[in-house]
Amino acid sequence: MRRTLILSLALFAFTAGALQATTTIEWWQFWTDPSVKPVIQEMVKEFEAANPDIKVRLTDLTWSHGHEKIVVAFASNTGPDVVELGSDWIAQFADGGYLADMSESIAPDSNQFQGWGMATYKGTIWAQPWILGTRVLFYNRDLIQKAGLDKDFIPVNWPDLDRGCKAVNDLGKNVYGWGSNTPEKHRLYKKFLPFFWSAGAQIFTDDGELCVISSTYAIEALKFYQKLHDDYGYVADQRGIEDAFLDGKIGFIMSGDWLLKRMELENRKINLVTSVIPGPKFPGTSFLGGEFLAINAASEHKEAAMKFIKFMTSPVNQVRFCKANMSANPSSLEAQQDPYFTENPYLQTFIQQINLAKHPPVVPDWVYIEDIIERAVENTLFNGGLPASELRNAQIRITTLRRNEQK
Repeated sequence: MRRTLILSLALFAFTAGALQATTTIEWWQFWTDPSVKPVIQEMVKEFEAANPDIKVRLTDLTWSHGHEKIVVAFASNTGPDVVELGSDWIAQFADGGYLADMSESIAPDSNQFQGWGMATYKGTIWAQPWILGTRVLFYNRDLIQKAGLDKDFIPVNWPDLDRGCKAVNDLGKNVYGWGSNTPEKHRLYKKFLPFFWSAGAQIFTDDGELCVISSTYAIEALKFYQKLHDDYGYVADQRGIEDAFLDGKIGFIMSGDWLLKRMELENRKINLVTSVIPGPKFPGTSFLGGEFLAINAASEHKEAAMKFIKFMTSPVNQVRFCKANMSANPSSLEAQQDPYFTENPYLQTFIQQINLAKHPPVVPDWVYIEDIIERAVENTLFNGGLPASELRNAQIRITTLRRNEQK
């Protein structure tokens, strides 16, 4: 009987261990860059080693088709347990009932992260901030000095920016003051909204009820943006603008931290200066977005999924990720204090800008509103439209869209 008992206990332990190791969560994510993907895989292995009862199955998405794949998966109830979402998508999927409420899970340490506003819809938190994104002003100090401006010139307001762009543009010989985007979908509105917000304009009233995108503040912002484009603009898509800037052909551009990564990888030598976005008065307001980790409302492994999200977004892992990606915007305040950020003046500009940045309204129909805003800017810059008229038309279209959505 003693032997039988021992064998039974051993069999029970073996069976329990086997069952313990069968919890598998699936994670869909977008980071396929050769410099980043191995670090992601290392983190997953470390998580599994620390949590032997949980396995993580990793699936890569692409930015060209990822959103569509997530939509189809949620609609067919085949979505992953954990999914990476762009900040603009959270309200859409939360409104559809596809995301789990994470409010109670994050409450104890929420003050240690930035970006919660983008994850909050109708008073509920639906995702954990991971990596944030913003844009700052890049400029070429050699061109500034060549144009007769002081080597320490910093455009702290719009008149300064106009003066700097004009001085560089007047150098002639295929040199331009400002890098201005073509009608590039999902990018043009991110270039205009910093001017819009810096001017004090709003897309909606504070209660979110009325669209006020054609205010006098908004019109002045679009007029100034148009002036930079018309008078000093080197016009190209984002990549083309950055190419020209790195080749010494443009004085000032707005860009993200990916440009710093490109400079390092390509060993580009440029007398670079970065500063926060200027406004009519100092300081201005930049665009804020980011990557978030959310849990499928239909997941049967929500506890394991939350444990994994906590691990991936921990301060130490955010620093590891940013080092691998050569990026500047961890959502963790503790991570932002790492020497990797504090000892690099360019990365510090991005950390400062995060605190002077604003995100779009968290609404399910944002992707359509974004398109309306881009069309207004596009018509003004490229089709002869008047700022006041284009913004008024945009306001009417957004109001109509929201009314139809509410029916």
